[in-house]
Amino acid sequence: MPVSFQRVYLESAGYFMPGAPVSNERMDAYIAPLNRMSERIKRRILAENGIRERYYAIDAEGRTVYTNAQLATGAIRHCLQQGAAEISRVSLLASGSSGGDALMPGFANMIQGELAAPPMETLSVHGICAAGVSAIQSAAQGVELGAHRSALAVASEMPSRLFKRSRFAARGYDTDFDSHFLRWMLSDGAGALLLSDGAPALAGAPGLRLRLKWIHQRAFSGDYPVCMQLGLTEDRSRGHLDFGSWGEAEAAGALSLRQDIRLLPHLFDIGIHEYAGLVREGWLDPARVDHFLCHYSSEKFIPVVDGLMHKAGLAIPRERWYSNLAWRGNTGAASIMIMLAEFLQTKTLKPGEQIFCYVPESGRFMAAYMLFEVEEAGAAAAAAPAPVRAEAAAEAPTEVIAPPHDPAAAPEGLGELLTELAAIWHDYRSRVWRTPLVRQIRERRFALADYLNWMENWIPQVREGSKWMREGAASLAEPYQALAALIGVHAGEEQDDFMILFNDYRKAGGSIAVIDALRRNPGGEALNAYLHGLAATRNPIGLLGAIYIIEGTGQRIVPALLPLIKPGLKLPPEAFRFLEYHGHNDENHLNRWLAAVEMAMALDGEGRAARQIVDTARHTAALYLMQFEHVTERMQA
Repeated sequence: MPVSFQRVYLESAGYFMPGAPVSNERMDAYIAPLNRMSERIKRRILAENGIRERYYAIDAEGRTVYTNAQLATGAIRHCLQQGAAEISRVSLLASGSSGGDALMPGFANMIQGELAAPPMETLSVHGICAAGVSAIQSAAQGVELGAHRSALAVASEMPSRLFKRSRFAARGYDTDFDSHFLRWMLSDGAGALLLSDGAPALAGAPGLRLRLKWIHQRAFSGDYPVCMQLGLTEDRSRGHLDFGSWGEAEAAGALSLRQDIRLLPHLFDIGIHEYAGLVREGWLDPARVDHFLCHYSSEKFIPVVDGLMHKAGLAIPRERWYSNLAWRGNTGAASIMIMLAEFLQTKTLKPGEQIFCYVPESGRFMAAYMLFEVEEAGAAAAAAPAPVRAEAAAEAPTEVIAPPHDPAAAPEGLGELLTELAAIWHDYRSRVWRTPLVRQIRERRFALADYLNWMENWIPQVREGSKWMREGAASLAEPYQALAALIGVHAGEEQDDFMILFNDYRKAGGSIAVIDALRRNPGGEALNAYLHGLAATRNPIGLLGAIYIIEGTGQRIVPALLPLIKPGLKLPPEAFRFLEYHGHNDENHLNRWLAAVEMAMALDGEGRAARQIVDTARHTAALYLMQFEHVTERMQA
């Protein structure tokens, strides 16, 4: 499932390309042919990949002009300059690369040192093309969680040092095709993104912000052999550290960068299947994508990707594609950041537009995706409001659905417990908000049949609520009798709730006349079994965690959904009594819950109550989420 973000914005982007562009005709001065065969391979590869210019951080003599860390710092400085930002604002630096200048320490630390940046958190992601996306995701998660106000993601690659003719002297200037191939494909460069919690507008676009909606990455390394690698022999049988010396490893070809191009068709096949899954699950609508930034290593693969998208019925029109491969070259992990930075600096964006990024990685097969959306920011954009879209309108409540109880206002001694419960709540709320059922509601695709189906799943689950509460109260020992009485009051108030819901269902046109004919879906069945099983144990204090999630759903999530449900169904008010009732009355229930928790904590002589409540809340959230997920599955069946 994608990692979604609510308050992460791309503030500015930058890139650094070393030296002057190198044309196809001038490549031999840097990446000389090795033998008669390599000249023929070069012509063939350049004719297919569409690259006309690229950049190298070495000179014509093979000497290093810029280190990889210097490329990265150049991109960071350009990024900060674009946004008129200071490095002192940044508290997290995440880097992605296939390798720095040294085997250790971490590349991000070397970049920080090159920048002479102040103390900050660092993270080094080692990979290939998708490593840049991993760095972006790490930086974004730091901002989303509130640990950082601003974070930098940078990706930098410098493969030219591996391609110098001298590197192949130990092999008599002879090598296999897989080693020849990448010499004419890859080049040097770096890109950087500054992410923040949304206060500034996008650099160069007054009145606009660019929100990161989600990132999704999936590795298929267990399904396929190594495709692109450095450090193994041609037959993958030995690693470079298995040899007696670096010279022996180089002579055996273990220090040659290789790609098995025969495996590449599988990479795009799995990538498009994953893309189709994102569309099917409602994370992406191809019709809404205004700009498609696809990292392909060769223009030869454009019709491959396009053809697979068409076969899936999910094509994005070619006029919406953007790539700078032809004049920036293939810079591996840095490619998507360089592409995004140049795109933002040369294109005019409009509120509501979506930018979808796709990065396939051939190392051992991985696919990465990102979705950005342009939003208005501040009064400067007020004169030209974005079109009101169902999805955008429906998303707004997610930012204000607070946990059932604010940890900052916790009674004495409960702050730590409520903080931990709030963390569980935020994850649960986010996941519920992205289930197929709730996405239907948010996007105004929720029809009467969907409402009735939901009720048919939900009614038998609600019916059991007062039962497991009474069972749990009966399982409390003598010291907890006051707590048992409080739970009994709550169970008494809820024992007929299922009948209200069933009558709503009948008023809405539900065809099942006998309530016993309704069946819980697998998620509801699992939740019911879990809660009844727990209620039968001695002193099941953990049930208070279940009530936190269940009552919180009624008091926090349902009121946000109800205004989206009503307009599309055109039903009488009597068909929504249960949803209305819980939205208004669960506040009282949650106040009672807080009193019950205080009582349980005061009576807890073993110090186990808090952990029981938290664990049960986490399990209940997972099972309740499963109930939401299975609602639409039953509909499809």
